[in-house]
Amino acid sequence: MNEKLISKKKPAFPITELLSDYLTEQGRNIKIPIYYDDLLRFQGAVEIYDKEGNDTLWLSTYFAEHEREEIELSLKKIYTILHADGSDSILPYLNIDSIDFCTFGNSKPFRIKVRNILNDNYIFLYIKKADASRVYGLELEHLLSPNHINFLIHKDTLIEEHISGIPGDSFIESDLKKCSERDKSAIAKEFVKFNERCFVRLLGDMRSYNFVMVLTHDFDRIEYRIRAIDFDQQSFEGNPKVYKPQFLKENNELVEMTLQVLHEESIEQYKKEERSLLAKRASRAQDRLDGLLHCMCNDTISTPAKIKQLKSGLFELTGDINFKRSQNMGAILKSALDFIIRNYKNENPYIIN
Repeated sequence: MNEKLISKKKPAFPITELLSDYLTEQGRNIKIPIYYDDLLRFQGAVEIYDKEGNDTLWLSTYFAEHEREEIELSLKKIYTILHADGSDSILPYLNIDSIDFCTFGNSKPFRIKVRNILNDNYIFLYIKKADASRVYGLELEHLLSPNHINFLIHKDTLIEEHISGIPGDSFIESDLKKCSERDKSAIAKEFVKFNERCFVRLLGDMRSYNFVMVLTHDFDRIEYRIRAIDFDQQSFEGNPKVYKPQFLKENNELVEMTLQVLHEESIEQYKKEERSLLAKRASRAQDRLDGLLHCMCNDTISTPAKIKQLKSGLFELTGDINFKRSQNMGAILKSALDFIIRNYKNENPYIIN
């Protein structure tokens, strides 16, 4: 099914001047001491295997001795820019433990492990080739989801913080069957809300390895949250089903469990709750969101055929004529957000217009 829903290879779209200006205004566009292409100069690499001996598709890279020191210093500075005030005061206490390169996926990222030598705590950050689709996806996640996203960009280099959690595919394979009925019900609720959130904001390809499960212990229970970790397929595909994780075969076990533990009335209630939350977030971030959508409406991040297919499919689902009038992916997303905000206000008698 997925081969028909999702394009085998999505092209990378450049960062436009308009988007760059928006990112500068929001403090995302900052000068950095090293670029993605600099890291491609590694001299060699060794394959990384997991504890079961499976190839992780990551390579542990090494650099020429005369370059290594400069590269590591630059990576430490990037860490301080992303997570601190950008000063050099903490540089002596940082160590770059590894620089790994991923051979899988569109972005082909570098994963940098930065360790504090005083307490042995470490954190990962990712350096990728900048792609407008991914930047829009990251910024929309920050504005419209319950999660804050920390990322920086300069020219054609994108730097992202690590999103912690259990990879969705690992959780489904190893942990899901062990969950209690109450936990399964909580996971199902979160999956319904995650499914709805992805659909409304047009984030595609949320196969199980593109999201993580975040577990928070709260008194006598565990709270579950599903977080997207891959944003390459923001507003690109034409089939509306791509934007609903329930239609991706890698998520079948979650879908089947959800249908078993939740009544149809509960599913509809949770979908409505998430649409209301999305409408509230969109309204609270209206000025910033308007600026981002203005960039999207003046950008090319998909093909005419896919734009035509998506606006037609969403018109059939909603009957909203604004989808038919949309000329590009930015306009389609704006129509989708306007649709849920309008419905939220119409259904809520306590809203002051």
